[in-house]
Amino acid sequence: MKKIIVRILIALLVLLVLAAVALHLFLDSAVKHAVEVIGPDLMKVQIKLDSVNLSLLSGSGTFRGLVVGNPEGFKTTSAISVGTAGLALKPASLLSDKIIVESINLQAPEITFETDLRQNNLSKILANLEATSGAGKEPAQPKEAKPSKKLEVDDFLIRGGKIHVSVSTLGGKSTTVALPEIHLKDLGKEGDGITAAELAKKVLQALESSASKAAATAIADLSKGGVFLSNEAGKTATNTLEKATHSIGDLFKKKP
Repeated sequence: MKKIIVRILIALLVLLVLAAVALHLFLDSAVKHAVEVIGPDLMKVQIKLDSVNLSLLSGSGTFRGLVVGNPEGFKTTSAISVGTAGLALKPASLLSDKIIVESINLQAPEITFETDLRQNNLSKILANLEATSGAGKEPAQPKEAKPSKKLEVDDFLIRGGKIHVSVSTLGGKSTTVALPEIHLKDLGKEGDGITAAELAKKVLQALESSASKAAATAIADLSKGGVFLSNEAGKTATNTLEKATHSIGDLFKKKP
């Protein structure tokens, strides 16, 4: 009798382990699928994610190889590239209507700020997101589908990043400057939380604003003695620093 009980317990243990492994793999693949399929639908750019590794027991996770492409009309390879990002969440919250993410940490991202002194690639991605998500709302779902889970992100940190500034109207001149640290807190903490689209919007707004300010001085330096391409076909004129700086100021006053 004891042997039967022991065998049953072992069998149950094996089933639990297999179930945990299956759930782990399913969760990882589900997150990767959401990033690479839903993300492009919202932002209208290609998005690739090499791997996701989430632990249901500890609540910790790692994302590797995230690359956000550029909107149509921009020439640089990508807008955002993140080698590794860390995440910590409360595992029990996965079963609730609001998933509580304690922290997201993006280390040393590579940001490309491409501009023609009228608009930039980051503001275009943000505009696409606002248009497709209804200013931050998730896309409409079939009536029979369950509502998407909301999120609470207590701490979102981006640091150690670089901005590759590329100015198409200055003959493609480029330079690299440091991305100031971005630290967002208590996102979706009040009420039912925020959607994934709303979270992406808040992060993109902070990123575009920070990158624009950091790029302003770099663009002014690049424009010294540079050749500015006129809006009229076939015309070019050598700009003074004052004229280029005025264009830069106009760019940063515009909202996406």
